[in-house]
Amino acid sequence: MSVNAFLDEVAALRAEADVEPDPVHTGEVTKETQIIAIYGKGGSGKSFALANLSYMMAQQGKRVLLIGCDPKSDTTSLLFGGKATPTIIETSARKKLAGEEISIEDVCFQRDGVFAMELGGPEVGRGCGGRGIIHGFETLEKLGFHDWGFDYVLLDFLGDVVCGGFGLPIARDMCQKVIVVASNDLQSLYVANNVCKAVEYFRKMGGNVGVAGILINKDDGSGEAQAFARAVGIPELISIPAHEDIRKKSANYQIIGTSESQWGPLFEQLAENVATAPPVRPTPLDQDGLLALFKPEDTGGNFKLMPASQADMRGGVFETKPTLEVVYDHV
Repeated sequence: MSVNAFLDEVAALRAEADVEPDPVHTGEVTKETQIIAIYGKGGSGKSFALANLSYMMAQQGKRVLLIGCDPKSDTTSLLFGGKATPTIIETSARKKLAGEEISIEDVCFQRDGVFAMELGGPEVGRGCGGRGIIHGFETLEKLGFHDWGFDYVLLDFLGDVVCGGFGLPIARDMCQKVIVVASNDLQSLYVANNVCKAVEYFRKMGGNVGVAGILINKDDGSGEAQAFARAVGIPELISIPAHEDIRKKSANYQIIGTSESQWGPLFEQLAENVATAPPVRPTPLDQDGLLALFKPEDTGGNFKLMPASQADMRGGVFETKPTLEVVYDHV
């Protein structure tokens, strides 16, 4: 890439970042819809759990819209047997180049009563994933999002709420409640704790979003995720066991949230808990509190910080040199 082309690319990215999102919708509410944002660390299994949760809700007679908001775009793949769907970001850009308008038929697909779509994200190295989320929601509003009348809208988000785009539903009250997905490992609980911090931060700023609970996935029975839920004051919605049958079916894009499956009752209970759990204000942990959930020998929690000295930084002896500051005697 030439220097001029690079500078043009930088200018375009800066111009995109400077565009403010549209204001929050304030029109008349046509149907009471529960909009729930689900957050979790990448690889925590949230997309698989949500695909099955949405399927179970639809089997119970609910109108459900599942929106994948993770740039990996794996939410709909898990629902549609591994099939990739065109994303809103990709389709919108293509249609714009062709001088055409995007329509709902271009991006929304359904399976047994579940409606699903992917927001997507920019190509690698060519934009901000969070900005892609903002653009995606603006497009949804233009397509009539507030008039669709679903019982539930489930938003599958990457847990990186440090990014403004991924924290959008919390920051702008675009959902009524948040659910965190985690396992009994430090990294997924770190992400869950960060989400709780974001919720509490925006509550102090006047926001109304709360945490409805934690979905514990790949539960091996060690209990750290349950201890986290108690420590931050959020309910445990369900615990999905670390079972080989679930792992295999997840890897093969099989839906297990059905009445015929042995795991059906698990997702029936999850659907009920998600529907009825009220949003609460969490009490996030600091880093030491998070480490305290685990045995010190497992995390290095018993490590003591040792300050470095000037001699350490120089790899030898350090002598204080005389100062050039003029010191006057007191009269």
